[in-house]
Amino acid sequence: MKVEFVLVKQRVRRLTLAGQLLVAQLVILLTVLVAVALVSLAQSEATFTRTEGRRVFAIAEQVASIPIVRAEMKPGAVVNATPAVVQSTVTQYAVTIVSIADPSGVVRVSSDPTLDDTRLPIGSPKVAAGASWTGPMDVGGERMLVAQTPVLFAPTSSDDAGAPHVGAHIGTVMVAVRMPSVVDRLLGASSYLLTYLGLALLLGGIGSWLLARWIKRQTLGLEPSEITGLAESREAMLFGLAEGVLALDTANRITLVNNVARRLLDLPEHAVGMRIGDLNLGPRLRDVLLGVGDETAVGGDGSEPSGIRPETPRDQVVLRRGRVLVMNRMEVRKDGRALGSVTTLRDRTELAALEREIGSFRSTTELLRAQAHEFANQLHTISGLIQLGEHDEVVRFVDSVSEHRAQLDLTVSRRIRDTAVCALVMAKAAQATERRVELRISDDTALGAIAPKDSADVAAVVGNLVDNAIDAAASAPARPAGDTWVELTIRQDASTVEVIVSDSGPGVAPELATEVFTHGFTTKAAQAGERGIGLALTRLICQRRGGEVDVANTPEGARFAARLTVDTVATLEPAESPEPAESPEPAEGVDPADAVAEAVR
Repeated sequence: MKVEFVLVKQRVRRLTLAGQLLVAQLVILLTVLVAVALVSLAQSEATFTRTEGRRVFAIAEQVASIPIVRAEMKPGAVVNATPAVVQSTVTQYAVTIVSIADPSGVVRVSSDPTLDDTRLPIGSPKVAAGASWTGPMDVGGERMLVAQTPVLFAPTSSDDAGAPHVGAHIGTVMVAVRMPSVVDRLLGASSYLLTYLGLALLLGGIGSWLLARWIKRQTLGLEPSEITGLAESREAMLFGLAEGVLALDTANRITLVNNVARRLLDLPEHAVGMRIGDLNLGPRLRDVLLGVGDETAVGGDGSEPSGIRPETPRDQVVLRRGRVLVMNRMEVRKDGRALGSVTTLRDRTELAALEREIGSFRSTTELLRAQAHEFANQLHTISGLIQLGEHDEVVRFVDSVSEHRAQLDLTVSRRIRDTAVCALVMAKAAQATERRVELRISDDTALGAIAPKDSADVAAVVGNLVDNAIDAAASAPARPAGDTWVELTIRQDASTVEVIVSDSGPGVAPELATEVFTHGFTTKAAQAGERGIGLALTRLICQRRGGEVDVANTPEGARFAARLTVDTVATLEPAESPEPAESPEPAEGVDPADAVAEAVR
């Protein structure tokens, strides 16, 4: 018969965090109570030694001064009454032992028969010389508190001439009382000591249990291993993000910042724990981090928001040390209580540079789209005139369109010799026409061919300013035909290009005139998403090239002026005034419809 034994290993369940804290606090509490008990015992022993020591010492001196004891303890005397004195002292004063020894230390009379004719235990060598002593010592195998005092000779009239001299040491009296045990001292220390200790243990246990429950609630019921895992996961997630993350508490102190945010904001290594106001940040960046002026954040005076936070917060564009940052701030609340805020940062500097590089291609695409739309409208007009049989009107319409287009192309190409900027301006002209805005090129505009890198930056500045001006002019209140316009001026000297854009829009509010570029301001209506990055990029480009951009209000609207340096400047040719193209006249005998088709081609 084969017998198999299967060992079942049961996993020992570990205590929870609250249980571990409860056990630890109970152990500490018990340790404190034991220490208190030991201190109490030590104090009771010291009190007993002090008080009882004085009492037994007084009893010993009283016995040593009794005349009968002195008379019977002198050399050669017979002991008769001294035993009765010893027994009466034990009974009267409730002491344990009373013994009297001769000068040689041999016990002659004792309340304990076992000590008769034995040597008296001496607490100190000075006792044999006639000194007094009090203290604990072992007597007959028991711990006792002993008082020893000498018996001194006092002569009487019956003493002969051979008696000892006055004050001679003729014996030693020892009075001993048994030392209480630990239990006796514990019970005698205080009648309520055990009650006090038990009550303290009960209250301490209840307090420890409540503290363990509170800690468990504060840690959301998580165990130490789970808390450690969450902390490690949080560190890995935050420091593995490509975006910057910065968290603030309700006192505007930094509680968390990852490496990306520290690099983008140029924060010190010890930034955690510092207040935002103590860091070297610009006013715009500080306002965005604190939520000043944002409906989703605290008010300007630091009060709590009264409105409802929108579900999709608005991105904010901020310039920081030559970088274009898009920041998104979210308030953190739990159970209606504000915990702080978390701001994410995205670096859009490289994206902005890429946009500038492909700006010329985008401008060409926009130009083709606008021209296609414009040509479609013109073809519809021509088709309608042909159907009505107005052939002469068709020719005049085509001549007018051709003359306007040729004059615009000739004006732009003669005054702006750089291909990329010229194509951009023509595209913006088509867009302006589509939005019923007239784009004017000033008479003193003159730009020669410049290096491709410089051309991309100049085109970006021109495009951003013209786009902003067209939006402002188009959104202005309705005006008579021809009164909605944008004027572009580009001037160039030996090393600088100046771009001036004026519009007939509503202008810029005076209180924002000094902050429009810092805030990435735009004249477009505020919408969710990235708005106002055009003006921010314009300022960034100008500052990188040693220039600046500013804005001023004019009687007609707003005027933006940007200046930037260029590396390579080509020789400029004098700008020629464009001459209007002559309208072709249809030859005799040619059908007007054929002339229209030829003009369109």
